[in-house]
Amino acid sequence: MVLKINLLESRTHIRSNFCCGEESLDTYIRQQASQDLKNRVSTVFVLIDEPKMDVLGYYTLSSYTVNVAALEENFAKRLPRYPALPATLLGRLAVDNEQKGKGLGELLLINALQKYLDAAMQVASIAVIVKALNDKALSFYIKYGFKQFNEEPMKLYLPMKSVEELFQNR
Repeated sequence: MVLKINLLESRTHIRSNFCCGEESLDTYIRQQASQDLKNRVSTVFVLIDEPKMDVLGYYTLSSYTVNVAALEENFAKRLPRYPALPATLLGRLAVDNEQKGKGLGELLLINALQKYLDAAMQVASIAVIVKALNDKALSFYIKYGFKQFNEEPMKLYLPMKSVEELFQNR
C-alpha cells in the first residue's frame, strides 16, 4: 500500500464513508467538493492508500485576498500599502477518524504548503490563510508557525517567507 495525495476524482475516490467528527468537513467532502472543483471555486486534494480509493484525508486550496491592516504589524509594515493583497486560502483540512494519530494531518499540511509554494512562483501570494474551527485545530496550526490575525484569533496566516524557510530546512 502506498499513500498518495491526488486531485479529487469524484468518480474514482470513495468519499461516502469519510468521517472526521466535524460535520461541516464531512458534508463538504461527501457532497460539495466535486462541485467546487468543477466550478473552480477550490482545488480539492485527497489522501488515499493505493490501491484502495477510500479518502483518508483531504484539503482545499483557493485564491484569497487579505486585508493588510488585519495582519501582525511586523509583517504588514514590509508589505506594499495596498488595502488588500493576494493570498492563498487553505480552506479545509481533515483526516478521517480511523486515521488520526498517524501524522496524516501534518502530511496533508506539508503537501498543501508545497503546492502553495510552487503555485506562488507563478501567481503571487503573500501568505497561506486558514480558519481554525476549534481550539485543537488552532493549536495544530500554531505548532507549524501560523500567526493569528489581530481581530480574529481563529483566523491564521503563514507568510511566504516562512513557507520558503520550512522547505529550505527539509
